[in-house]
Amino acid sequence: MTVRKISFSIDEHYHIYSRGVDKRKIFLNGDDYRRFIRLMFLCNGEEPVVYRETENQSLKEIRTGKKLIAIGAYCLMPNHFHLLVREITEGGTVRFMSKLLTAYSAYFNKKHARTGALFGSEFKAEHLDTDEYLKYIFAYIHLNPLKLVDSEWRIKRIDWKTAKQHLAKYQFSSYTDYTEEVIREYSLVLNKKIFPEYFPQVRDFQPYIRDWIELDYFT
Repeated sequence: MTVRKISFSIDEHYHIYSRGVDKRKIFLNGDDYRRFIRLMFLCNGEEPVVYRETENQSLKEIRTGKKLIAIGAYCLMPNHFHLLVREITEGGTVRFMSKLLTAYSAYFNKKHARTGALFGSEFKAEHLDTDEYLKYIFAYIHLNPLKLVDSEWRIKRIDWKTAKQHLAKYQFSSYTDYTEEVIREYSLVLNKKIFPEYFPQVRDFQPYIRDWIELDYFT
């Protein structure tokens, strides 16, 4: 695996994303999505990943060692994924991504009886070097599932009621971690406290997302 030519630094924020090779689907069912989310937790640490030793444990029972990065948001789509991360250990972003993509590719190929690369030759990264850019990524990542409702939703201006319902029921993003008081197990993947406090209360997040939809910021 090669890495996009970008320097990663401690305490800096990055938008990380990757697609399946030839834009193929990398998640074929709910188990695939859930495996990837679980691996995001397991791979984020100094300890080696031995999945079979932890598969019957809840995430709160698993010790991963010193964290490599902080994850602020994520969204998994059928043929790609997005992560918002902050590097907290030197070289942590590259190490985390190497562990994650290797572990998931091995699982996927074995389960679905295939061989060869699952992801493209490199993961992509963008340095979020301004406060405005960083805050925008929270909306960009979490609005991705609307493409499954209508790939042209930005042009056709999807209504808020439809968008809200779809985003709330989509299981494979961190959207509900920002909009609901209930803490689910997958919330442990995130370390929201290390990111700027743009949304101090859960009631603050949905109005922000609604503005991006209704005020047509994307065009």
